[in-house]
Formats: sequence, C-alpha cells, structure tokens
Amino acid sequence: MEDSGCEDLRSREAESFLYFAYGSNLLTERIHLRNPSAAFFCVARLQDFKLDFGNFKGKTSETWHGGIATIFQSPGDEVWGVVWKMNKSNLSSLDKQEGVKSGTYVPIEVNVYTQEGKKITCRSYQMKNYESAPPSPQYKKMEKRAHCLSKSGKPLPQTQEKNVG
Repeated sequence: MEDSGCEDLRSREAESFLYFAYGSNLLTERIHLRNPSAAFFCVARLQDFKLDFGNFKGKTSETWHGGIATIFQSPGDEVWGVVWKMNKSNLSSLDKQEGVKSGTYVPIEVNVYTQEGKKITCRSYQMKNYESAPPSPQYKKMEKRAHCLSKSGKPLPQTQEKNVG
C-alpha cells in the first residue's frame, strides 16, 4: 500500500503553532532574530481588544526607551496583526524574546479572524502589571513601517494608526 503522506502532514502540523503578533514582531527581521522558523501565515484581526503601550511595573524599557506594545480586552475595539506559523522548537525562544520568564508578558490563547472571516486560534502575549506610557520614538518608527508588511500585498488596516502616531 502506497503511503499517502497524510501522517507526515499531521506530524508536521503537530510540530507547529500559530502566533498572533502585533507591535515589533510584525516585522520579519524582528521575529526572525530568535525564531528562524517563523513563516508568514496571514493578516488577522483580534476582536474586542485594544492596542496600548506601557512600561512593565512602571519602568521604562532599556531596549526601547519608552512604552512597549501590549493588548488588553476592550469590547468593540480590534487589533490588526500578523499570524506567523512557527515550529514548536521555537516556542522557548519566543517566550524568552517576550520576557515570559521575567513576568513582563504572559502567553495567552486568542481567537483571531482572517481578512476572509475565518476564525483561527493563536498564541499571543499580553503585558501584565504595566503603566500606560507613550511609545518610544524607535517604536513609533517601527510601527509605521509595519503597516505595510503583509506579504499578500495588502497593508494592515490603518485603524491602529492613532495609537502609534
């Protein structure tokens, strides 16, 4: 009996996860710093959340020198971002990049919607114990570049621009 390859496909699917990115991880060069397996999957919308910037425990980020991005629940709002498909072997490096061990961010599971309206479940991160603060100049510059990142040629919707302006 010829092997259909289906088990191989299921095996590969079990070895990957979907990550909903906003903020600095919208950029390919940023996500690939520690997560080389990240492959663009789609542009997606996180419903009933809002993008914010802040400092963890009120302390300014030494990397960004200003507020860093997070999301929080906010009925009626939405956050647009990118879904990356990643190997599970990169999960610990992604957690490290997001400061999970230090408590800066916590991993959360979210349902996002593709531009075609399909619902998909993804891993994302949310900053806890933060104080709202304006984004740093470097972060503003990075976020504005990120609006044009979709590999499909479609820019991210501009609904978040007021949050980074």
